Amino acid sequence: MSSAQMHALAAVRQEIGSRDSARSCKYLRDFSDSFRNYDRVLSAGELDRRLNAASMVLVGDYHALPASQHFAASLVERIAQRSSVVLGVEAVLSRDQRLLDAWWRREIDEGELRQRLGFDREWGYGWKPFYDLLTSAREHGQAIYGLDCMPRDDLRSIRSRDRHAAAKIREMREKHPGAVILVVFGESHMAPAHLPASLGKVLPQEQPLTVLQNLDSLYWTAIGEHAAAVSMADDAVCVFNASPLEKQENYRLCLERWNAAADEPTDFAPAVYNLIFSLARCLGFRLDSHHNGTQPKYLADSLPEVVTIEQSSEELFAPAGLAAELMGQGPMRQRLQQVRSRLARRLEELDCVYVEATNRIYVREFQLVHVAAEATRFLHSACTGVTLPCSPEADAIQNALAHFGSRLLCPGNTVTTDETGEALYQAYLADRIKKGGIRQIFLTPLQERSAAQKTLRALEQLVEH
Repeated sequence: MSSAQMHALAAVRQEIGSRDSARSCKYLRDFSDSFRNYDRVLSAGELDRRLNAASMVLVGDYHALPASQHFAASLVERIAQRSSVVLGVEAVLSRDQRLLDAWWRREIDEGELRQRLGFDREWGYGWKPFYDLLTSAREHGQAIYGLDCMPRDDLRSIRSRDRHAAAKIREMREKHPGAVILVVFGESHMAPAHLPASLGKVLPQEQPLTVLQNLDSLYWTAIGEHAAAVSMADDAVCVFNASPLEKQENYRLCLERWNAAADEPTDFAPAVYNLIFSLARCLGFRLDSHHNGTQPKYLADSLPEVVTIEQSSEELFAPAGLAAELMGQGPMRQRLQQVRSRLARRLEELDCVYVEATNRIYVREFQLVHVAAEATRFLHSACTGVTLPCSPEADAIQNALAHFGSRLLCPGNTVTTDETGEALYQAYLADRIKKGGIRQIFLTPLQERSAAQKTLRALEQLVEH
């Protein structure tokens, strides 16, 4: 585990632990104890063969993590290429099956479905990734079924929900004897003694494949082996599409939403500040230095305002919106005009953007990899003083550092968005550049183009090695 992610993960776990006592209950411990090790790494082809051989797939869902529902949606599409598929979901109560059926027949729209399900009240997790899963099943599958029952908030009756879901899955099999059944249910229900055991009693002929996601107990070893999937048993695998930090930060955001007033937007500030502080501590930056030089001046006092947005970037950067504030009268007007479209594009692509001129981070959706990159842009700005990039070289250095910081905080993410930044990260891992050298790059002023050119040449030399 990188020290940056270690700091960030420890902070968010401490906060969640103080607010969620249910995490220590026996049912959840049983799940944790069931999956401590894996047998071997699975190639993409081996994972496909496991999935192709299964007539029933149980997908462990981490409800607070959009990547978890996105993976389930991708499975629907993958299975549909070879077989008919039906979807069963925990997020909808069986009593509301008629509403799912009406939406399936396009008799009600998305808004009415959400409202009549009481989704935000009864379930409370993100609507959009779940609705994307439903849409994928309607486009590629035969049917969708709600599998859950009340009461949901009493862990003393959670095993009865396993038995209820198993009975409903048996009904699915009776209605669709030749289809692959894909069940998306909370990961804690996937311990062998939980939902799989209940299914074994009512459907003894089935041999379901359990697909778990991003188990903390396996993540760091698996990522060290560059594994995208591992085998834990003949009937259980684990795939990796998000880091433990991303899981925990998304869960904390859920807790924030649940504790906020109904009309309050999600507060992303604690998650963003945690990333900034964790990255700064990892690189050896102090939070209380009283002068610029080898440290940024009063970093803790320079934190950006974190703004939750819902509107599109066109509205945000329109003359009547943020642009009016930025573009006022003054010497920065022309340069701000030049970067305005670039900021809008970044927001559209990444769902977050750091705006240096106002020292704000705008977040529409929390995606850890992208937020970590924008947090790194802030740290670079705090180290050098608030200035817009004055040259293509300065812009390239910012992009490289953003990728580097994102990789430090999200080491499992292997998507290279900047070749120079990836080379810097690999050089750091190989100990070819020390923390002091990284700090110097962050602290080098880039207003003078000659300084930016020299720094960029030094970074690009890393690519050659």
